[in-house]
Amino acid sequence: MDKTNEIRGLMIAVTNGRVLLPNANVTEIITYSTPEPIDNAPEWLLGRTRWRGWRVPLISFSMLTGLAAKEVNVNAKVTVLKALGGNPKMPFLAMVAQGFPRLTTISTETLITTGEDDPHAAGIAHTVMIRDDQAIVPDLVGIERLISDAIAA
Repeated sequence: MDKTNEIRGLMIAVTNGRVLLPNANVTEIITYSTPEPIDNAPEWLLGRTRWRGWRVPLISFSMLTGLAAKEVNVNAKVTVLKALGGNPKMPFLAMVAQGFPRLTTISTETLITTGEDDPHAAGIAHTVMIRDDQAIVPDLVGIERLISDAIAA
């Protein structure tokens, strides 16, 4: 297999699903703690969590995308992600995860996009199969926009 066509990825368990992200996008995995609430935020925007001096917006990807009505916080972790939208006020965002992510190698041979013609819920870029695992590739820029809009409202 040609190593130049491979990237390292993380398979992150979320309530009722899995999210696939490039390893370079994930900054750190931390222990879940109750976030500071954000006034009038949608249910999926759980609040702000403290991380390295930042107050990072924390989302439930499962609630945002309709995978779950409620988030499971028992033994939950927080995945801190580099924001891609270029907003200097939001260089990071965070997502509730169920346990630690699993490292995986992604290549054109191992990744198959599924349901390309299906309408996607907000926050979803693609649904994929990576080997025998189904996962969701999130639309991080779209999620950042939704977070910004919710905080501004």
